[in-house]
Amino acid sequence: MIRFSHVTKTYPRTGTAVDDVSLHVARGEFVFFTGPSGAGKTTLLKMVYLDERPTTGEVRVSGTSSRIARGRDVATLRRKLGIVFQDFRLLENRTAEQNVAFALEVTGASPSAIPSKVARVLAEVGLAGKGTAYPPELSGGEQQRVAIARALVNDPFVLIADEPTGNLDERATRGIFQLLREINAGGTAVLMATHNLELIRRQEFRTVEMDRGAVVFDSAEGSNGPAAKAP
Repeated sequence: MIRFSHVTKTYPRTGTAVDDVSLHVARGEFVFFTGPSGAGKTTLLKMVYLDERPTTGEVRVSGTSSRIARGRDVATLRRKLGIVFQDFRLLENRTAEQNVAFALEVTGASPSAIPSKVARVLAEVGLAGKGTAYPPELSGGEQQRVAIARALVNDPFVLIADEPTGNLDERATRGIFQLLREINAGGTAVLMATHNLELIRRQEFRTVEMDRGAVVFDSAEGSNGPAAKAP
């Protein structure tokens, strides 16, 4: 479903962000990406939705290649993906319902179909009674649930979550992670970047550790596999 083949990303001023990464993510898989700040996690995730392109190598996502994809191809791909950020990125002058509906409006969804789809995903994330609330009226955990609902409303095959619990307390973190587990159990792949090692240790999901742009450990390969390199 997602394949990185000898991917390197180098910036003129800051140098190499991702260094010769090769890995495959299967349909429906849950993968943690971890490592220190600057390890390359965010850059790697950005290349999945082609916000960044490799300097060398190739990223293929559900048949779309980073080497040849153009504007229309990228737009089509992104409609199949859900993306969640650490800082929520909600429109504060719109209600929870309106924030979620906006994701449908920009993809040209039928106006008559929008209310029922919005109600469905808000219920799925545990916010059935919060649709008319504005972001400042919601807790951090609730705001992130709105952001997740917005990411889910177009029924993506993969959810990309870049430090989705980074601004949350421990209780909200547990709630958001449980929600991501449930989403994954429904068949959606989840790629989650996180610094929360305690969270990772308590779970059985695949873990990809990065350092200085390289994959230094991949639990799918084991400590002696080809992805494991000396830091």
